[in-house]
Amino acid sequence: MRTTVCILMIGLLLTACNKDVKKTDGYVINGTAKGVYNGMRVYLRSADEKGNQSPQDTAIVMEETFKFEGKIDYPQMWYLSINNVGGFIPVMIENGEIDIDFNKEDIENSKITGSKANDALSDYTKGFRELINKRNELNRKLSTTVVPEDSNVKTPMPQELTTINQKLQDYPFDFLKTHNDTYFALSLLENILQNNPVEFKSIDNAYENLDSDIKKSFYGQMVGSKINAIKKQNESLAMLNIGNEAPDFYGPDPDGKQLSLHQIRGKATIIDFWASWCGPCRKENPNVVNVYNKYHDKGLEIISISLDKPGQKDKWLKAIEDDQLTWHHVSNLNYFQDPIAKLYNIQSIPATYILDAEGKIVAKSLRGQALENKIAEMLN
Repeated sequence: MRTTVCILMIGLLLTACNKDVKKTDGYVINGTAKGVYNGMRVYLRSADEKGNQSPQDTAIVMEETFKFEGKIDYPQMWYLSINNVGGFIPVMIENGEIDIDFNKEDIENSKITGSKANDALSDYTKGFRELINKRNELNRKLSTTVVPEDSNVKTPMPQELTTINQKLQDYPFDFLKTHNDTYFALSLLENILQNNPVEFKSIDNAYENLDSDIKKSFYGQMVGSKINAIKKQNESLAMLNIGNEAPDFYGPDPDGKQLSLHQIRGKATIIDFWASWCGPCRKENPNVVNVYNKYHDKGLEIISISLDKPGQKDKWLKAIEDDQLTWHHVSNLNYFQDPIAKLYNIQSIPATYILDAEGKIVAKSLRGQALENKIAEMLN
């Protein structure tokens, strides 16, 4: 089971109590830290998309208390830690007054009050912890089950364990259905988006279900823009599926004239992505030349898009001449930032798309004999 464990775990370190947010111009965090010595430094850290933390604010413990004051542009999940105390606790930082009772002996039972978002984080933690405890208990019971002597016989996963694993998988989205009016919902969605983008449809649905005021907030619009960007990317990738018409494009040929895919399409068309610096591409070129020479008179056309680098037009043209590539060529000389390469989601080269007479994609990434076999199938 692939779960968003790193997302779920953000709640394991925290419990919270209900309290109305006290509005201030910025955030004020009043902390108590029983048993922590004077002079110990307290940190508030943010985390980037890779989980790397960086300091945002610091305070000093004096007489078992500490205090943060500042201002934040929009609510964010930060992490509070104290020198010489292992671990950290997640905190939803909002402009307002927040109280933290830091439990040095049992950091998971630290308490945060004064924020609706932290109340939601607490609820999320409680529900997740219950599911984890149930699964752990079930696993303990299963570990005492007698294993069959034939080690090649796989014991099927008990239905109860399958069910609880599915509940853990669904838990973030089930939670969002009933807690859609806090900034923690946005933080949770953002974490899922970073760590489990395959769940994009569920992410998109959860975002649409958020309270309108949350979506209209600066933070809500920021998360929404990330979701929309991925949605557009997914739509673009869907256009490249076999059976769809290949997106048209324009690019400058060696003489600087604009040439489009639509202008040169044949009964069969190869869109070939390559570059003069690409060893595997140059090694494949003789095969492509052979296929072109055999089938051009029967209706084969080729348009090659070079991902040569800026300022290296001479290398591009020399490679065309040296390899005897006598078909159509275009290049923006912009490496993998070439707009045609981005349109076709090219991550490595050589890469090919094969089109039929109607311009529909019938195959991708064919090389060597497989390329010739496909063209022969289409034109013989």
